[in-house]
Amino acid sequence: MEGELKNLIKVWLVVLASLCYTYFIASKIPKGKLRLLSLIPIFFLFTILPLSLTTVLPTGITAFFITWLANFKLLLFSFGLGPLSSDPPKSLPLFISIACFPIKIKQNDKYPSHQNTQKHINSSPILEAPPKLPLNFPTKVLLFALLVAAIDYKRVHPKIVLGSYCCLLYFLVDIVLGLCNAIVRATLGIELELPSDEPYFSTSLQDFWGRRWNLMVTNILRHTVYKPVRSISETVLVKLKQQKQKWAPLPAVLVAFIVSGLMHELIFFYITRVNPTWEVTCFFVLHGVCLVVEFWVKNVLLARGCWLHWAVAGPLTIGFVVVTANWLFLSPLVRNGADIKAIEECKVVMKLLKDNMLWTLKSL
Repeated sequence: MEGELKNLIKVWLVVLASLCYTYFIASKIPKGKLRLLSLIPIFFLFTILPLSLTTVLPTGITAFFITWLANFKLLLFSFGLGPLSSDPPKSLPLFISIACFPIKIKQNDKYPSHQNTQKHINSSPILEAPPKLPLNFPTKVLLFALLVAAIDYKRVHPKIVLGSYCCLLYFLVDIVLGLCNAIVRATLGIELELPSDEPYFSTSLQDFWGRRWNLMVTNILRHTVYKPVRSISETVLVKLKQQKQKWAPLPAVLVAFIVSGLMHELIFFYITRVNPTWEVTCFFVLHGVCLVVEFWVKNVLLARGCWLHWAVAGPLTIGFVVVTANWLFLSPLVRNGADIKAIEECKVVMKLLKDNMLWTLKSL
């Protein structure tokens, strides 16, 4: 464990040095191909850094933060776009924080976020909103700890264990991203958007993936994949004299899901060090196709004034996500024992925190 901690410190020192180079040198190069060329060594470094780690959670979190999100942000920065670009330039601490962590600065009313611009979709009385049940950060930590302590993968039926993994994944992602928000908010004093918006109340796949689950990934994919592909598809449809506004988003949605699948395959490779079986990519391709079909069906039914009530659509949506996640998304992790390793790592961390708390209380 001590050796892994040293490796983790070395990895993040390299990340900090790379971002300092980006801030002080690469940012001075004119945006475009030249700046992109200057950042190629950073892209390479951020891609191989997770290979220096061996434990499941530090490897997965580092790969998610750096290999995926930071690389995509730097790709946008190459062309003067994305959260790292601004006029005047951001301060070094803010630049590093936005590059390193999966955070998104909350936009004011003058420049509303994409999430707010989508509220009109649910304004129809047909699409009633489900009740609110916000879980605050301490509640999520408590529920996560109870689940980790309660899971007995040696005695409990595998399907029950897999079902609990979906809850654990939700809590883990929200806790990690919530901690990042708390750290950045406390140190820099900026207001940040929440990492998710009650995904357990999703009433459609469009609602789940676009407006509720892991909003940082949704935002970065929107700017790096969805918008460029949509622009291309609009150009093609104009040449073909088709209705570009109606059909242009669909290829962009599919490509965004494919890219997300490939990035998850890469993260799973870092965690398991086993060649990909492409089940994770199939999971995202399946959801991309189903979302496109849902988009078409919903437009047809809403035009006729009918759609499923949230009490029916919600369980169907979450049920589909959970079943397909158990079938395709979690299978590579379970097959290679990464789930057991992750749970054991969580228990070690929980024990260390418990021991430290007891020692603190005794010292008082």
